Amino acid sequence: MLRRIVFCLLLAMPSAAGAQIAPSPAEIAAYRDLHKAAHAGDAEEVRRLAAAGADVNARDGHGRTPAHVAAFASHDAALRALAEAGADMNALDSQAYDVVTIAAVADDPELMSLAIDLGNDAGLTTSPYRGTALIAAAHLGRVEVVRRLVAAGAPLDHVNNLGWTALMETVVLGDGGGDHRQVVGLLLEAGADRTIGDRDGVLPLAHARARGYSEIAALLESGG
Repeated sequence: MLRRIVFCLLLAMPSAAGAQIAPSPAEIAAYRDLHKAAHAGDAEEVRRLAAAGADVNARDGHGRTPAHVAAFASHDAALRALAEAGADMNALDSQAYDVVTIAAVADDPELMSLAIDLGNDAGLTTSPYRGTALIAAAHLGRVEVVRRLVAAGAPLDHVNNLGWTALMETVVLGDGGGDHRQVVGLLLEAGADRTIGDRDGVLPLAHARARGYSEIAALLESGG
């Protein structure tokens, strides 16, 4: 029964990456001013436009600010220039994603750490699932991203609207492989609560056993 519940949840839920909407080629071609400069990674043009009065928090058709666009394009210098010009580093796009979560899903730890240094809160509630960057990164097995988010003080036991913590998502949505085992170890070492169950009260350990993830189960049994 537990396996069937998990299988049905996986069928019903899109991936963390799939919920994000990166700029399409048509949108990119239509970009002007700061959105165009951000996508191109042109930090000097960002500074010029901002000094001339361009709105550093302007939104495109999907609610993306230039900072979101710079994050999707992985342009550190443009992101820094936007922040220095006063861009809101905690802005959420129309899907409720911030720069940190975009970078976490993209497995871009350097840009993510830069965003945090520039004022992006590592613990924002983001995504349509009311989760966090840590939950998204744990789900995807982003080891270095998880390590940095934990160091930045991201909330370990936030429960999203699916009823899952980062630890639970690592087990339920992970593949049980080396990256997800490392993420479980990092979360447990940081003090994540392994006694928080899902909506049915099923613990991460029971999910790990049901999926045959013996090494993860051993970590959960020992507490890391």
